[in-house]
Amino acid sequence: MSFPKVNAHLHTPFSFSAFRDIDDALDRAVKENVKVVGINDFYTAEGYEEWAEGCKKRALYPLFGIELISLNEADQKVGLRVNDPGNPGRTYISGKGLAYPFRLAEPFATQLTNVRNEANKQVEAMCEKLNEQLESKNLGISLNIDWIKDNLTKGSIRERHLAKALRLKVYEKCSEDISCIQNTLKEIFDGKELKSDVANVAGVENEIRANLLKAGGAAFVPETAEAFLPVQTVCEIILAAGGIPTYPFLADDANGNYTDFEDDLERVAQQLTERGFHSVEFITTRNDVKLLEKYATYLHNQGFVVTFGSEHNSPMMEPVELFARNNTPLTDKLLQINYEGACIIAAHQHLVAQGLNGYVDENGNADRTKRGEFVKLGNELINP
Repeated sequence: MSFPKVNAHLHTPFSFSAFRDIDDALDRAVKENVKVVGINDFYTAEGYEEWAEGCKKRALYPLFGIELISLNEADQKVGLRVNDPGNPGRTYISGKGLAYPFRLAEPFATQLTNVRNEANKQVEAMCEKLNEQLESKNLGISLNIDWIKDNLTKGSIRERHLAKALRLKVYEKCSEDISCIQNTLKEIFDGKELKSDVANVAGVENEIRANLLKAGGAAFVPETAEAFLPVQTVCEIILAAGGIPTYPFLADDANGNYTDFEDDLERVAQQLTERGFHSVEFITTRNDVKLLEKYATYLHNQGFVVTFGSEHNSPMMEPVELFARNNTPLTDKLLQINYEGACIIAAHQHLVAQGLNGYVDENGNADRTKRGEFVKLGNELINP
């Protein structure tokens, strides 16, 4: 049996994205025969209406998600790496199947706005430091944060926007002259050579980000404590918006290693359940297909909702159709697990939009024995 293709985690320019705009993302989905597509921007639901309308025009089925970064202080204190390999305690959390039209009552709406504003302030501070670095080099280049906001963002500013803005400025200054671009970036990088081909703009932007904006870089500004909400608060915001709190697995790296939290499959499944998670997801391009199937199958068998996505939240354009690491096609088992997960989310958001209980109730509780009923309803919604 073949299953409709699903990509349940896509970022758009409402946070940062490889896509030019939402139409670009959805046109690529159609071209690649991906039928179910989930918007999943950082800290915002502002793209939902455009996503819904674009999907309707193209006969795609929309899923509505969001992503936030939280902090578990208990994990941080003991140095436990969760799903951010470089920052103990820091925990990425997605919300799946939020109510559409989006609605969020107080105090949750203000909490979400405040944490988004804190994230923006950090990037604005990095822009100031980046300009200091540029000024010290006497290159005649500076960045204008208002121009970046107006031309490169939809309101949410990420460090990747700074990297893109600087790359555009350097290319403009050099009139596309390759040696000028290389020498200018070498100067900005304090003598470090550019490794990427100048034509590889995604590679160049990634190097700008790595050399200047990450920890140890000349323009790096650490996040304040206000930039992170506790895990419980993030889950409460997601539930208040009608969604399903979802744990994004980092899973295996290129050497087959896992974070401290994820390295024991049985234990992590139990701990996630204890922490109130009934849904998990994987960004499949990160993972070896066999290890991905091992983790996803076990979690699916334990009753979790399991979905997959590609993110597309870097400058590099990848297919919307999902592949595992090294462009390895997903197995039939993985395609089935992903489709069933998407069906549950579709059914959940359909019910929640009508004011009814979905797969999880308003307190985050789920009856996993009813998963099959939600798969059946979701399948009918996706394939009317």
